[in-house]
Amino acid sequence: MTASSAPRVVVLAGGVGGSKFTLGVREALRRTGAPDATVIVNTGDDLWLSGVRLQPDIDSVLYALGGQNDTVRGWGRAGDTERVNEELQAWGAGWPWFTLGDLDLGTHLARTGWLRNGATVTEVVERLARRWPLGVRMLPMTDTEVDTHVLLEDGGRLHFQEWWTRHRATLAPAAFENPGIENAVPAPGVVEAIAGADIVLVAPSNPVVSIGPILAVPGIRDALRATRARVVGVSPIIGGRVVRGMADVCLTAIGVETSAAAVAAHYGARAEDGILDAWLLAEEDAEAAASVDAVGIRPLVAPLWMTDVDASAAIADAALRA
Repeated sequence: MTASSAPRVVVLAGGVGGSKFTLGVREALRRTGAPDATVIVNTGDDLWLSGVRLQPDIDSVLYALGGQNDTVRGWGRAGDTERVNEELQAWGAGWPWFTLGDLDLGTHLARTGWLRNGATVTEVVERLARRWPLGVRMLPMTDTEVDTHVLLEDGGRLHFQEWWTRHRATLAPAAFENPGIENAVPAPGVVEAIAGADIVLVAPSNPVVSIGPILAVPGIRDALRATRARVVGVSPIIGGRVVRGMADVCLTAIGVETSAAAVAAHYGARAEDGILDAWLLAEEDAEAAASVDAVGIRPLVAPLWMTDVDASAAIADAALRA
């Protein structure tokens, strides 16, 4: 790939897997002199806590691209402290099982202040992105609050963060909802970026609670189906297992098997009212290529372990070459 032929790339991403993949996309594009990618980030797991607005997926991508993320814990800021969090707990405020780091809290306070002063989520993300040279353009999926709720089999309802972080997805889910998403609209620039792309990459993020809310925003799925770009997904399943987190619990709740082929079929082929043209499978799942092909999606096999930036860049490059 030469600089003159370098594609315009859009990435749909969320969570730690999405942030790692985005780092790889940035590196792969830098090596070719390609334009910066546009990353459309999930905001479905946002929440209000102790009076401040948290956007975990936005911050995961922001910190990773800015070189500020804690690579050991996999979330939050590197070298963070928790003095304010300890004081909140002493007052009985917040959630004792949801830690707010001091540096991280600074991000949340800045965001909340701007939102309270009338800024949109898109404008807030743009302001946050100015601090560090990110090498990509970040966009939220929507400016509307559409927090994810988990409906439990016992009839209860929890915010996704409580179900995921406090209960570690051990409470059986019956469904996932984003109240108000049917009235949401794509954030400014989202549909235009998809329409103007040459390649759209679906990151190996949780298909249900990271990519699912993005696709549920009215207008985004239609934009993916209408774009002239090739839409290539990267499997979050390797060897029949989730790489990180509890995505298997989420998939089971919506009736999807935890396999690379099943997730591809869940997204569906564009020729059959889905969103994918091609699907990148791990070498460990090469035997599933025929099943992916059978649903009208072109299968591609490559190493998918994102062990470091170079490995992530190789995955991104394989997807771009699709």
